[in-house]
Order: sequence, then structure tokens, then C-alpha cells
Amino acid sequence: MKRNYDVCVFDLDGTLIDSLGDLAESCNNALSLFDLPTHSPEKYRYFVGNGIRNLIGNSMGEKAEDEKLFRSVYVTFNMIYEEKCLEKTRPYKGITNMLEALKNNGVKIGILSNKADDFAKRIAGALFDSSLIDIVYGQKKEYPTKPAPDSLFALLEELDTKREKCLYLGDSDVDVITAKNADVDFCGAQWGFRGYDELKSAGAQIIAAAPSDITKLVLE
Repeated sequence: MKRNYDVCVFDLDGTLIDSLGDLAESCNNALSLFDLPTHSPEKYRYFVGNGIRNLIGNSMGEKAEDEKLFRSVYVTFNMIYEEKCLEKTRPYKGITNMLEALKNNGVKIGILSNKADDFAKRIAGALFDSSLIDIVYGQKKEYPTKPAPDSLFALLEELDTKREKCLYLGDSDVDVITAKNADVDFCGAQWGFRGYDELKSAGAQIIAAAPSDITKLVLE
């Protein structure tokens, strides 16, 4: 079968799934319990993407400098998100069809997220058939968060795939930089949290307007 890449590695939040509602609500609930200001879902588009610790730090602002308070909000968020992470979160329209087309043509599928590893695996497992996803890497203690390329290298080694046969896909400047740091090809997801302008400004050369564009890029 003709294909341009052997592996496609996807960011999770804002690329494969729309998780903004559950993230925003869980974080706002945690903030409220400590009488801290809450935020609109639109603001959370820019708070997420660099892991849970950064999400909490961004949402708390200067209050995050209080280490004890930060830890309390962090722990509380995780407890709330454990319950809420699948209430509103769903794959974006066209994502499942795109993954099926890639898999049917022999492409391996990986997920690489700054979301905590247990959350990433649980959410991906609930929303996608196991036959569609070969490997899921959330944030692991042994690797720095993206845009450091270490976790992507480890994922590709586990899939026995060379960098030149990998396409990395994401919705933010963090993802663009991750691909640059790893020296792999990149495609932006315009439909995600950050949008076309951020991807373009970060240096993305290829930006997909819809999941079907990814199918064409990989297989045609």
C-alpha cells in the first residue's frame, strides 16, 4: 500500500479530542474551593498544553507562588478531573474516520500528550477502539514535557520507526517546536484549541483544515 509515512503521532487535547469543557470546569471547580478567581473556557485554550502543573499555575496566576496553596489546588484538580474527564470530552468530527483510513493502510498510530499518562491512556481508551491506537504516551516522570523531544524519541523506538518515516501532528506552538526539536515532519490541526495563526506563527509549513486533509497528506 502506498503511504508517505509509516507512523503518525498525534497530540491528544485539541488535536484528536475536544476536552476543553471538562478541563475548564474541573479547574474552575478546584479554584472555587479555595476562593480563587475562575476563568472562561476561552482563556483555558491558552492555559492548557504544557501539562497539569502548568495548567494550574496559569489558572492561579500570582497565587501559584504560594507553594502550599498550589499543591492543594493541584491535588484537588486531579481528584475532580478523575470524575469529570469524560463528561463532555469527545473526538473531533472526522477524527475516527481519519484514524480508520490510516490504520487500514498500514500506518501505525501513536498519541503523545503532556497530559498525565494515566489520564491520557484512560481517555484515549474510552474514546477510541483499541485497534486504532498502537501506543499512548502521556506525561511520564522519566521524560521532560513537550516540546522536549525525548518522549517522542522513546515512542518511535518502541514502534521501531525511524524519524524520517514519522509525521507528528498537533494544534499548538508547543507541538510545532516538539517536531522541530525531534527533526520530524509536522502537520498542524487548525480545528484545535489554538488555531491557524498560532501554528503559522510558530513555523508550521503544513496546516490541515480538517482531519480528511491528514488522510490525503499521508496516503496520497
